[in-house]
Amino acid sequence: MRLFGSQASLFPRTGRLAFSLVASLFFLWGISNNLTDILVQQFRKSFELSPLQAQLVQTAVFLGYFCMAIPAALLARRLGYKAGILCGLCLFGGGLLLFWPAAHLGRYAPMLLALFLIGCGSATLETTANPYVAQAGPSSTAERRLNFAQAMNPPGTIAGVLLGTYFIFSGIELSPARVAVLRANGAYADYLHRELLRVVPTYVGLGCIVLGLACVIAMVRFPDVQQRSPASAPTEGLLSELLPLLRRSQLLIAMIAQFCCIGAQVSTWSAFIPYLKQYAAATDRSAGLLLSANLLAFACGRFVSTLLMRWFRPLALLTLYSGINLCLLAAAIMRPGLGGAMALIASSFCMSVMFPTIFALGIHGMGKHTELASSLLVMSVIGGATVPPLLGLVAKHTASYSLGYLCVEVCYVVVLAYGLLQLRIEASHPPRECPV
Repeated sequence: MRLFGSQASLFPRTGRLAFSLVASLFFLWGISNNLTDILVQQFRKSFELSPLQAQLVQTAVFLGYFCMAIPAALLARRLGYKAGILCGLCLFGGGLLLFWPAAHLGRYAPMLLALFLIGCGSATLETTANPYVAQAGPSSTAERRLNFAQAMNPPGTIAGVLLGTYFIFSGIELSPARVAVLRANGAYADYLHRELLRVVPTYVGLGCIVLGLACVIAMVRFPDVQQRSPASAPTEGLLSELLPLLRRSQLLIAMIAQFCCIGAQVSTWSAFIPYLKQYAAATDRSAGLLLSANLLAFACGRFVSTLLMRWFRPLALLTLYSGINLCLLAAAIMRPGLGGAMALIASSFCMSVMFPTIFALGIHGMGKHTELASSLLVMSVIGGATVPPLLGLVAKHTASYSLGYLCVEVCYVVVLAYGLLQLRIEASHPPRECPV
């Protein structure tokens, strides 16, 4: 069983400007993805939602991932990764700008629609950017290269949470007595609407940056690192291509692991602020700052783990980290409070290596099927749409966010099982190229 990493070159020898611009995308969608953790709490206040209803924020985003992944793969296959990236940026930026009219309407459904479009854009970007990075250099360093690019994501997530904490959270938290007075005076609805409008400047500003980056990327030449289909190639054979891919155990178990990995990650962060407010009497802003500590731990995990991969296999690290997270989640569930919050923060360090490692292993050796395999792995992040509402449902019926984290514990059991199974498979059957 090989536990040690490769010493081959990490970065591509040509097209380094294009590679750098694609890596910057990981920073941008990191900002957006973790602003949604702020929105869960802000919408819960502004629309007076239950824990389950508030988690529909995550469902809207990750449903976009599920719906757009295969169309994005077909686009990338037909027109190339650059076209897919530009399409993703336009969808992403358009969804961000839609927050302006949606907030002024003052209804939850248009907000969820805007988030769905953001999810569609993010899915298109991930379906194209991840395989581009993985294939932009030697195949032996694909996991390390993808972990390096994904390391640009955590600084974005930290920036997103800080932006939300200081520009979306107002810092005003009314006592029940004050709420009763405002209701009696007919002023409470106006207060909630003002709180909702605080999301507009941040999202519109980010949307302008995203569309500006699309203009820059449109002017840069991308080296061709993929096998594209001819313009006349039919798409009717999509199902006949999908079914054999889904029968490949390498991809299928990676999809299951990715579902649980993203479900665990999104649930951990989206329920973190309510967890602190329930067990540590934290304010929105203080809880938001502690949420950024999760993301700082996640960023450190990405950079430290990428360095460790010079000597240790990514899969070995993933398996070890999954086992550690099982213990940390158990502590957060059994000892809720600041100590439990620290355990959740530590778990963010360990989850850092999971998504890119599973993704790179899932598409390894897929050849001309890489774009489609990538889309299936991106679709698997619908775990981020499924597990958070389950956590919210458990929290609603038990009145305990700590018990809600049992859903996350189950996810890490699956990821650990994936790591152990994959190590066993690779020890007896080295990865082979997908037959053409």
